[in-house]
Amino acid sequence: MPYADPAHDPDLQPLAHFRGTRLDPVPADRKRAIERAAQALREELLAAEPVAYLRSFDLVHLPYPTRYALRDACRVPWPFVQMVNRLVVVQFRGDQGRVRTLLVSPTDVEGSKATPFFRRLSQRMGPLAGVLEPLVAPQSTTVEAALAVCGIHPHEVDYLTYDHLHTQDVRRWLGSPTMPGVFPNAKLLVMRQEWQSVLGLLPPQRHWYCPDGIAGVDRQRVVLLDGDTRLGQGVALVATPGHTAGNHSIVLRTPEGLLVTSENGVSADCYAPLQSRIPGLAAYARATGMEVVLNGNTLEGALDQYLSMILEKTLAGPALRDPDFPAVMPSSELDATWLAPGLRPTLFHGELCFGAPLAAHLPASAQPWVSRVA
Repeated sequence: MPYADPAHDPDLQPLAHFRGTRLDPVPADRKRAIERAAQALREELLAAEPVAYLRSFDLVHLPYPTRYALRDACRVPWPFVQMVNRLVVVQFRGDQGRVRTLLVSPTDVEGSKATPFFRRLSQRMGPLAGVLEPLVAPQSTTVEAALAVCGIHPHEVDYLTYDHLHTQDVRRWLGSPTMPGVFPNAKLLVMRQEWQSVLGLLPPQRHWYCPDGIAGVDRQRVVLLDGDTRLGQGVALVATPGHTAGNHSIVLRTPEGLLVTSENGVSADCYAPLQSRIPGLAAYARATGMEVVLNGNTLEGALDQYLSMILEKTLAGPALRDPDFPAVMPSSELDATWLAPGLRPTLFHGELCFGAPLAAHLPASAQPWVSRVA
């Protein structure tokens, strides 16, 4: 069975701004081309209507090796930092005026525990795992509970997307031969390269992907994107390879400007290290000239990742809440924790909320659910 055809959805429109920008043999020229293209797309998206509703929810905190999160830049001696994985619920108007609901990074927390990295970490805790896991990886809410808070029914969800598929098990949401999906109308938007990578992982990658996380998913529920794509008004998916070969960034036009989210970096500090108060980052940037600090657990393409982070910070522009940093909110954001005392991000986005949910047409069977939530 073929995959869903993006050409059949009028709200998925290709963007050409970055076409050819990574082809120049001179790396510095690639960087300049990417910056010019990012600035042009930034101006175009700022002229668009903001998304009607955006609300983010902390799903789960997770330990993550400091050597991956902040590479060689951080001076604190702690082996682990803590990151918070976050769901972003977005509603926007399609080009034909229809209400569209997008879920960004809807992690199945239970399913993700099968990821080899987290499974091995749990095994290292031994018989104390049941006691320690709630302390080092506390869960705040679930995707279903977050949607209930928003008053959005699962039938209303049109799209799911992840900047990349590390740790993700999408079967709960899209269904498999052995179980129905939670979101019966949703399609997964994913870069073709990311999907194809999961079909045949090598050992350096396999450590970070959930085994069988896409097994048995109906191909008609999956939209493979071959490049940058605009979704209706105020939303874009931009290819930003590096952290993984098929990584992309989600760009959202909010009332505060553009918000960019991915996991090429783990903190706003990583996009402006000279301004960071995290021990070591500013000194590292001064000594090396590095403009960004990579999230480097796989390093599938380190130079591409560097260029992608330059793209992201240029596209985002200054954060309204602290103009010393770009408005880049990592999909898993570095947080302060007792695991690493003395290490806290200079700018922490936290949970955000803009606008109010839009009512969409629902089948009669869904109406009682909405009434209960209201």
